[in-house]
Amino acid sequence: MKLKQYFQKLKNKPVLIPIFAIFLNKYVLIILLFIVWMLFFDTNSWLIHRELDEEIQELEDNKEYYMKEIVKDQKDIKVLKDSSELEKFAREEYFMKRDNEEIYIIEYEDSVPKNKKDD
Repeated sequence: MKLKQYFQKLKNKPVLIPIFAIFLNKYVLIILLFIVWMLFFDTNSWLIHRELDEEIQELEDNKEYYMKEIVKDQKDIKVLKDSSELEKFAREEYFMKRDNEEIYIIEYEDSVPKNKKDD
């Protein structure tokens, strides 16, 4: 009852700010409460939708990246179907050799990681 009396006193004061008087209207209060509820507290709130939209965007970015990778890998597979290209790839990437060959790996100073103890 005290709250209701307080609002009655506020309504009766002539110096009341017009904007504040608008917010004392019960319909405006209900609409504001509804808006706050829908934006922040509801299970389908704006905050949850925003998080879901960000997740959707991230998944779409991942999808785009993996589609590009698939196209690149398909090109690589097409190239590696040729036996000479397959041999070249095996020699360069996995240092494979024929039985009668020797392989020497040449490393440059800037390509070799330095140990912190040597510095």
